[in-house]
Parts: sequence; structure tokens; C-alpha cells
Amino acid sequence: MSSKINVIPTGEKEAVRVAYGKALVELGQKNDRVVVLDADLAQATMTNAFQKAFPERHYDCGIAEANMVDMAAGMSTMGLIPFCSTFAVFAGRCYDQIRNGVCYPKFNVKFGFSHAGITLGEDGGSHQAVEDLALMRVLPNMTVFVPSDANECRQCVSAAAEIEGPVFIRTARLPSPIYEPRPFEVGKGQVIKDGKDLVIFTCGIMLEHTLEAVKILEEKGVDAALVSFHTLKPFDEAMACEWALKTGRVYTVEEHSVIGGLGDAVAAAICGKGAFTFRKIGLQDEFGQSGKPADLLREYGLTGAQLAETILKD
Repeated sequence: MSSKINVIPTGEKEAVRVAYGKALVELGQKNDRVVVLDADLAQATMTNAFQKAFPERHYDCGIAEANMVDMAAGMSTMGLIPFCSTFAVFAGRCYDQIRNGVCYPKFNVKFGFSHAGITLGEDGGSHQAVEDLALMRVLPNMTVFVPSDANECRQCVSAAAEIEGPVFIRTARLPSPIYEPRPFEVGKGQVIKDGKDLVIFTCGIMLEHTLEAVKILEEKGVDAALVSFHTLKPFDEAMACEWALKTGRVYTVEEHSVIGGLGDAVAAAICGKGAFTFRKIGLQDEFGQSGKPADLLREYGLTGAQLAETILKD
């Protein structure tokens, strides 16, 4: 008997970055302390919706990401809740300000960085952030969210406003399936499918492709569990250990380098806790390249069919 899949598709698609823009407007209607800063990319990060709704609370800082972060840090000391938005790849431009100007003093600044991963597409490897999660996970005091769909992004934005301290939200350009809202708790993983033969841990928009993989595996007689993590920090180590021990075969799948992201979070959680086979699937110490998102997913072995094939060969 097949295990129930605990997500219900709505049949619609929406980019997580679009949901981020809508969520900011909803948040701004409820809380007048919320302000939004952007680095000349409001139409791409979708904060233009907030700009239209609340022009007096939106600040276009120009192509000056470091200055944007410093402005946000100052605003936070005045009781405001600033959300900084730009491309995820530009996190490196303002990393010193995020580290020393926000995380070190634990200021209440939020970062909604979009166009992450190789599904950014034709802009190429120079603009495809594959190291942003590693950079943000290592920072003390930083909460790290990687929403898997539009509804989860709204939950992340709402949660970020309630957290007292720095928060990073990773969003994507590519439209992805929307699922019915699921229970959300900061720092807790979600069991998408039960299974006994192996477990796949994933995050972000790779949920779509790992769902496809578990369905293919089921057709081949392999009962795979699937667990999605919308929070990479604080990380749900207990859930990672539970499913690693239950199945003995562990796979992590992410649209990010296998260094420093979800795979390493899982590895740290389960190390020394039992005997497992373990494989990290993602970018293998390499940059992305220019191409259509679907072609890039195939190039890096991240389609559902390729994930299933990789697992079946082990």
C-alpha cells in the first residue's frame, strides 16, 4: 500500500518571489512599522507592489546594497521592521554589513533575497546564487527560511516579522506549484510522505521535483519517505535523525551547492547518531551556467526522473 502524500496541489503556479511581494503588502496593511528597502530591483524582487501600496514606506536605495543594509540597521533601532530586498547573489556585496551591522548587534532586519539557484536561468552563473544559504547559515543570530511554494513564503514572511532579530528568506524566480497551506512552525521540518526504504530531505522549490522522484520510485517498488525543511536555521535535527534512523538511507536534494546548505545541515545533525548511507545531491562545488531553467535542472541532475535514477543506481 502506498503512503499518503501530505501536500495537496491547487493546480496553480506562482513564483515564490511574487508571493513574497504580495506577502509584504499584506503585512504592511497589518503593521505600520514594516518598511521595505530595495536596491534598484523592485520590479524583479516584486517589492514594487509594496511601493505602490505604501510609497512613503518604500525606499529605493539604488545599486548600493551595502548602504541599503546600513540604512535598514539604523531603521531597526528606531522601532521599524525593515525588509531588505535584492538578488540572492548580491548577498556577497553586503556581507560585511549583514555580519557586523545586523547580525553582530542582533538588529531586527529581514532579508528577502530573490532569484536564487540555477532556476534563475539565462542570466547565467554570475547571477545564480548557489552559496547564499551557506553564507547565511553560518552567521550567528540569523534565522534562515527556504519556502517551497507561495503559501509557505507567506508564512515565512509573517513569521519573520514576529522574530526579534535577523531573518533571511530565499525566494526563486521560476513559477512553481502552489500547495494548500500546511501547518507551519519555525524550525520544524514537514513530513511530506512516509516511507520505509529511504528518506529524501529537501528544501525550497525542489519539493516539486522530489515529489516526482518519490512517485517514480514507488512505481519501481521503492517506498521513499520525503521530508521538506522550510527552515534551515534553526534546523530540525530531531526530525532529520528520526528519519535517518528509521530508513538507514539518506539523500539530500537542494538547488544550491552541496557545501554549506541543506546537505551539511543534515550531515551535522545525524553524524554519530547511527549507521547510514548518505548522499548529497545538488551542485558539486561548481557554478551554474546560462540556459533555460528546465535545461539547467537536467544539466545538474535535479529533475524528478534523474533523482529517481540516481537513487535506484545506489
